[in-house]
Amino acid sequence: MKAHLTHLSEDGRAEMVDVGDKAVTVRVAVASGCVRMDAKTLRLILDGDMKKGDVIATARIAGVMAAKRTSDLIPLCHPLALSKIAVDILPDEELPGLRVRAMARVEAKTGVEMEALTAVSVSCLTIYDMAKAVDRGMTISEIRLEAKSGGASGDWSSNT
Repeated sequence: MKAHLTHLSEDGRAEMVDVGDKAVTVRVAVASGCVRMDAKTLRLILDGDMKKGDVIATARIAGVMAAKRTSDLIPLCHPLALSKIAVDILPDEELPGLRVRAMARVEAKTGVEMEALTAVSVSCLTIYDMAKAVDRGMTISEIRLEAKSGGASGDWSSNT
């Protein structure tokens, strides 16, 4: 079976995928990423000493809000009524920095990979925004899909 890009018509035009004939199933996606920063910046964040406030709480809320608006940001995404979006942000002294992980769940005819990835991306951007006054050299990286389940294509994991 030859793989094809589902968002391209036969003549190469970008178009939204027709999901009308697909079955409604529970679909879950998990994505992750990280923000590398100076160890002193991480310490300021963890100690609650950033002038803009609680970086981790703000980034978590930003990720949830972004996931709910994914179809407004990504042109060919279907709008979805998410049943769950969870964003976890944990410190990693070895980076040093913060690791971001998001899980999105929906009962729908299309997947939630983009919602999970959007949550991670905007959470990382929010961390950068809130800490850039003390560390403009932060790096956002490793944003990726870790796993997805549900739908006609079945389950997938980056660990397999």
